[in-house]
Amino acid sequence: MRSPELAIGSSQGGSRVPRVEGMGVAGPKSLRQLLEAVIGLGADLDLSATLRRIIEAATVVADARYGALGVLDDSRTALSEFITVGVDDATRARIGELPKGHGILGLLIAHPEPLRLPDLREHPESFGFPPGHPPMRSFLGVPISVRGEVFGNLYLTDKQSQEVFSDVDEELVVALATAAGVAIDNARLHERLQQLVVLEDRERIAMDLHDSVIQQLFAIGLSLEATSRRVADAETAQRIHMSVEDLDATIKRIRSTIFELGAAAVPSSGVRDRLLALVDELETSLPSRPRMTFDGPLDSVVGASRADELVTVLREMLSNVARHAHARHVDVTVAVDDAQVGIEVVDDGVGPEREPSTTGSGLGLRNLAARAERHGGSFTVGAGQRGGTVARWRVPR
Repeated sequence: MRSPELAIGSSQGGSRVPRVEGMGVAGPKSLRQLLEAVIGLGADLDLSATLRRIIEAATVVADARYGALGVLDDSRTALSEFITVGVDDATRARIGELPKGHGILGLLIAHPEPLRLPDLREHPESFGFPPGHPPMRSFLGVPISVRGEVFGNLYLTDKQSQEVFSDVDEELVVALATAAGVAIDNARLHERLQQLVVLEDRERIAMDLHDSVIQQLFAIGLSLEATSRRVADAETAQRIHMSVEDLDATIKRIRSTIFELGAAAVPSSGVRDRLLALVDELETSLPSRPRMTFDGPLDSVVGASRADELVTVLREMLSNVARHAHARHVDVTVAVDDAQVGIEVVDDGVGPEREPSTTGSGLGLRNLAARAERHGGSFTVGAGQRGGTVARWRVPR
């Protein structure tokens, strides 16, 4: 429902059309509709569903053909959300972009009090509707407040049973808006409560993983290491040693999961997500998607400049694997501790002795080494214990 914004134009003129006075008393039907609408608002604690219920109830109570609920953005000067009733999908598509809060919509934002107009087209700054927009005449706007702060506005147009909206319509919608403020507050509190429950669950799971699972795995690893030193058969001892390495890798992955659980409040643009996005980008050029392991609180301690460096370094290291390693699998570990942050890339390819890029002549490797040295770190490339290549890039945190 875009017309009030476009038809009315700017609200900077400062003049408000006088309210249309209409005498009358709310009848039993109107009061029953209001009561049903208020009861219905408490039927759902989902905020989106509550907003939809509010505007649907308002159109019924005021007998309006069209309705909309505009939610204010954080600046309280424009609309961030616009929910409509009475306009079908095809018409909405023809209208195009939803309004942001100019014209009559902006007038109600600037002056949050009920407003009635007999005909939108008669406003001094009206310039008509956009192509494909249904005609609209009578208008009723009412703000919705939550805890003393305006949350948004109800916009109703085209009274169906009369020419204009009456003062009774206004009183009924104002009463509904008051109930709507309570319903919105309840929905928001419920949403926050659910978030807190999830956070508490995440913290509990993280604590259980750290205090129980990791400690048990660590104890098993120590026991196996001690056993391997008493085993005479070299092959058996090697298998035990490989199992211990697998346990170490499992512990790292669990630690990574713990940090992810603890990073619920961290924005999604952190270094972890940037590195994963890079892997998504490069996946088609690699033999298979790299297995990513994060060790340590990357998003909490790695700053923006160091994050940029990590993204650039991982891009070069994975590109090098794609060009030269002829590998089937790639493992990437990004780790941070009290002293340093680093990236390790392990592949099962032909190995450094056969990779032309690891002979020292590759520009990419020289750049990686130079980047590490510039920050007082190091970059090494060597053969893996089970073949392939291991590349490590580390710098002080």
